Amino acid sequence: MTPTTATCSCRCASPAEMDPVADPPVRVRHVSLADVRNYAHLEVTLEPGINAFVGSNGQGKTNLVEAVAYLSTLGSHRVATDAPLVRHGAERAVIRADVVREDRSLLLEIEITAGRANRARINRAPVQRTREILGILRTVVFAPEDLALVKGDPGERRRFLDDLLVQRQPRLAGTRADYDRVLKQRNALLKSAGAARRTSLEEVQRTLEVWDEQLARLGAEIIEARRELTRSLAPLASDAYGGLVPGGNAVAISYRSVVDDVEAADVEHALLAEMGRRRKEELDRGITLVGPHRDDLDMALGDAPVKGYASHGESWSAALALRLAAYDLLTEESGAPVLVLDDVFAELDARRRAHLAERVADAPQVLITAAVAEDVPAAMTGSWYDVVEGTVTRRD
Repeated sequence: MTPTTATCSCRCASPAEMDPVADPPVRVRHVSLADVRNYAHLEVTLEPGINAFVGSNGQGKTNLVEAVAYLSTLGSHRVATDAPLVRHGAERAVIRADVVREDRSLLLEIEITAGRANRARINRAPVQRTREILGILRTVVFAPEDLALVKGDPGERRRFLDDLLVQRQPRLAGTRADYDRVLKQRNALLKSAGAARRTSLEEVQRTLEVWDEQLARLGAEIIEARRELTRSLAPLASDAYGGLVPGGNAVAISYRSVVDDVEAADVEHALLAEMGRRRKEELDRGITLVGPHRDDLDMALGDAPVKGYASHGESWSAALALRLAAYDLLTEESGAPVLVLDDVFAELDARRRAHLAERVADAPQVLITAAVAEDVPAAMTGSWYDVVEGTVTRRD
């Protein structure tokens, strides 16, 4: 079933007209879902300011805000692959959102088909690559999964940086996709090189050198973008943590890479040199050991790393500080993004809950999910919706 879309009373804009650099914040006016998670069909109109979705666990609250956020990063904050977003028994899922900035409107659409390439449309016109819709809608998501930013493996922190990078510079989605493709090819060659080394080591070396050059070029661009992003985030994260934990140790973040001490212009050469130095180890292990896919975002409280040393409350505050820093950075650069608070208030103590509510109460658009209305701070007034078994009903 294909959902209908709300009639747009304002003129539609081209993606160029929605350039976020000079324009006010974007918000989502209407969402249409077809076969997304537990929604066979959904039409819901959203308002500026607070939009609170309340319902018991398993009713579809998170599924709705997950779909909205997907349009800003082409990824879910809950799962690593797209397949779970397609309703069980359906062939495809469709997410549509009417995105507006002042009197201009764009209709974004993504069609997700498990096992096949996704397809996207802007104002109903197909685009050549799905990533062309990136940069139109920006979101920052707070969720219980955020604790993995502190306690999880480095991949969680790399993903945080990359998702934010793509929202700041959408073209980097192509760089990241190209890097992943080259990395996959290079790893396949390394895994098969055991037998090849016994017969034609020179041929393996020549082929590896081709992949080395591409990996170093793309990797250098990603590393430098992440390093610049981390430098921009660091003071914002420190300020945000100070607000959450007054009088506590300062939080510090830094990007860690094999080329930490290398200037931007020399990163590509340094990566190539490190690949050459570790060639035998890579061939022995059959995996690429050099590049941004091995890097990490370090977080410290005072002199101690957050991971392994911070208390549960400190860890939560550090994770929240990262998200607040991302929100503040996007707001400074291109107008406030849509803020998604996915069942996060239930995870916080009273002080952190009150501080977060105060920080975001005046945001241009906030989407909140909660199991019970009491989880949402009283100061956050706005539009309220009940969610029951995939049905969303606005309260009068």
